[in-house]
Amino acid sequence: MPFPFVLPTTSAFSFSSSFGCDSHPSLPLSASTYRGVVRDALKKHKRLPPSSQTSNLRAVISSLEQYLPYLLAIDAGLSNQPVGGETVSTILETTPAISWRPTLSGDILPGRERPRVKIISIEHEIYFTLSTLGFAHVSMARATLQPLYSTATEFQGAQERTAAMTTATKYLLESASIYDYIAARSDQVASSPPCVDISPATLRALASLCHAEATLLAVLKDDPYPAAVAQDRNKNDKEWMFKAPDIPKVRVHLYARLCLAASEHAAKAAALCQSVKSGSTGSISPGFVRYLEDLRRTSRAKACRFFGIDAELGGEAAEGIAWARAGLHELGVEVKDEKKGLGFSRAIKGLNEKREDRRVNREAAWGGDAGKSEETRVLEMLDAKWNKLNDTMNTRPIPPIGALINKMPSGREIHTIKPYQPPVLDREVLEAMRAPPDQTESVGGEASSDDETLVEGSASAGGAHRSSYY
Repeated sequence: MPFPFVLPTTSAFSFSSSFGCDSHPSLPLSASTYRGVVRDALKKHKRLPPSSQTSNLRAVISSLEQYLPYLLAIDAGLSNQPVGGETVSTILETTPAISWRPTLSGDILPGRERPRVKIISIEHEIYFTLSTLGFAHVSMARATLQPLYSTATEFQGAQERTAAMTTATKYLLESASIYDYIAARSDQVASSPPCVDISPATLRALASLCHAEATLLAVLKDDPYPAAVAQDRNKNDKEWMFKAPDIPKVRVHLYARLCLAASEHAAKAAALCQSVKSGSTGSISPGFVRYLEDLRRTSRAKACRFFGIDAELGGEAAEGIAWARAGLHELGVEVKDEKKGLGFSRAIKGLNEKREDRRVNREAAWGGDAGKSEETRVLEMLDAKWNKLNDTMNTRPIPPIGALINKMPSGREIHTIKPYQPPVLDREVLEAMRAPPDQTESVGGEASSDDETLVEGSASAGGAHRSSYY
């Protein structure tokens, strides 16, 4: 958690070959220059090992944020809209031919890459650029949270954990606002998207996913149980005394409703992705759809756990056990007798946990189960603890879990997604671009981001010669 997105890559493209600007002649060349920086940053990021990609994310975000105002200025100029208080007049001379390699479309074979998609609309270029920025923000949130899950480094204290979660929440909310903005723009476009990565349903699903994960972080910030389980598994932990976690009773019910709100957002995202599957733009990655379902299940399981904690604090250990088992049921985990089935299944579980620990320590694609394994460990710990309490002190029958699940309340929101404010060029920059471009400068013609071959072809309209990457 959050989802391990892969940043897309793109081909070279010169705006000067397709756009002219009478009011600001240097605008197309400037946009091409900054787009080249974005392309190089994404190419470099893709070739770095996972452990080195984290330090490169800021460079990727910076290049995207510097390119966006020029791209949006060209788009605004096509409809003669003002930019930074000045009127920009952009002319489409030839149809642009741009390629992007999507990262959410369909499924791929090991060792293979998804094919590139061609886009001929600057609007779709805006979608891909902003979506890539959203992916980068989510990746920054993952990088911020990674030390909290690592078992190979020193255990993070309460202050460090709170600071990391606060920072990660800001990245996730920024990403959610970006996807909300793209989805709203896509409602005004009649043309169909070239792939599912930038379809309206996928963009809304991404916004809901980021909202769900930000909501869960608001709970995790004050939830001591995952930290206690992580501390118990951390080999480098120096703390020899273990203090049982405690949560104020007045907050427990609130945390449960926040988890239910996160579950509702995840369910909405999953439903949107299911609608994409039946569309004409292709299917979405099964791994991504599976993650959304796992996140929905994990969020509901967390809610069950908090209801169980509330019951146990009120002296109802038997009801707490039922809630813990309801949470395991939501996760698809079968509750077995402790004396049965401990051999092979426990060995498989241990291997899976060690494999996930190695992913976290290598900063690879960890967290692909949306926290299911972590929540399972917490629920099993509480189930064993409360069973012991119920067996020795106040033996009461454990109520059926079905009745408890049916009476769960609705979710409660904690975050409001703020409108995204697109970057705008400063007046001084616009004034400088009124000068004609330097004809000696050129953009494009480098090797593809994937060492692919350059394929040349002629334009269908006007016979103009141009090249594109595949």
